[in-house]
Amino acid sequence: MPSILTADQQAEFIKRGFSRRSFGRLATVLTAGATLPFYNEHALAQLSRVHNIPPDAVLINANENPLGPCTEAAEAIYNVVKKGGRYNYDLTDGMTRTLAEIEGLKPDYVAAYAGSSLPLHTSVMAFTSPTRSLVIGDPGYEAGPRAALFVGAKVNYVPLRKDGSHDVKAMIAADPNAGCFYLCNPNNPTGTLTSRADIEWLLANKPAGSILLLDEAYIHFSDAQHGSDLVAADKDVIILRTFSKLYGMAGLRAGAALARPDLLTKIRNYGGEMMPITGMVGAETSLKLKTLVPERATALKAIREDTFAFFDKNNIKYVPSVSNCFMMDTKRPGMEFVKAMAGEKVYIGRVWKAWPTWARVTVGTKEEMAKFQAATLKVYNT
Repeated sequence: MPSILTADQQAEFIKRGFSRRSFGRLATVLTAGATLPFYNEHALAQLSRVHNIPPDAVLINANENPLGPCTEAAEAIYNVVKKGGRYNYDLTDGMTRTLAEIEGLKPDYVAAYAGSSLPLHTSVMAFTSPTRSLVIGDPGYEAGPRAALFVGAKVNYVPLRKDGSHDVKAMIAADPNAGCFYLCNPNNPTGTLTSRADIEWLLANKPAGSILLLDEAYIHFSDAQHGSDLVAADKDVIILRTFSKLYGMAGLRAGAALARPDLLTKIRNYGGEMMPITGMVGAETSLKLKTLVPERATALKAIREDTFAFFDKNNIKYVPSVSNCFMMDTKRPGMEFVKAMAGEKVYIGRVWKAWPTWARVTVGTKEEMAKFQAATLKVYNT
């Protein structure tokens, strides 16, 4: 990619509402790839990073899966390390083909990524501009707005409904010319679902030329229908998937974007990356285990529901979740409660500006959530 924009690129950006003064900034984005100014592991980690962690601490702050990769995936990863001296592109091809087959898609409708953060950012950059905004539910995952603001696009925050679902009619009304509608389902941080009927309504009523960016990072924890059939039907939708959550591979980096080939081409223009072979072989191995998702989802649900029963018993308000995280009412500025829990060596998640007296908690192991409950009883009313 040249360091300056071509004539065709300049014409495209002018059409999208960018000024010539922004061309240098856009050229930097197009040549940066995975090293985008707002996209790097250090920047992303600041949202959940904890320093000087005691060895016996409980970490339920980052929506990680404490189980890690399954045994079969771990063995495959161990064995492939010896081949780490080569790029081994065929391993990425294998994961892509396997995921496509499972989702009922053609292989060219699937693009592999090291996690789902990069395709999230590049999708927003490809479809928003100074004249076409990003619309997102509030509270929602913050990565998309960072990308939108970097390219000069407006961000429209639309409050979630009382049941935690996305208010799709209000999202459409927020900007009749929006370029991208971001919908995380189940939502991060609330763990709540938006119905399939609402998703289809948004697709049917969104502005021409815009996309629905459907983030299904947490879909495997729920019984909700996957959106891959919408991709197969050539809808204006890009679906994000990651192996960081249920599959327990957050540190191994594996994910994918599912979309029509023309949409994948647009987001690839804004950056790509070489896939880590450890992540690719771990992901493909995990996909081939038919019992892995239901077994892990069932086990986590039991722990989550036990935590909710604890809340009910102690009159602590929470948002019913179908995911591996939930929001709890802290009855005070949320960060005060987060710091108090850290004093008990229990590290929970962060607070969203839209809900300043609520904090997100990740569902950990049975033992970790028992320690969470004990710490909560100690500090909740103090």
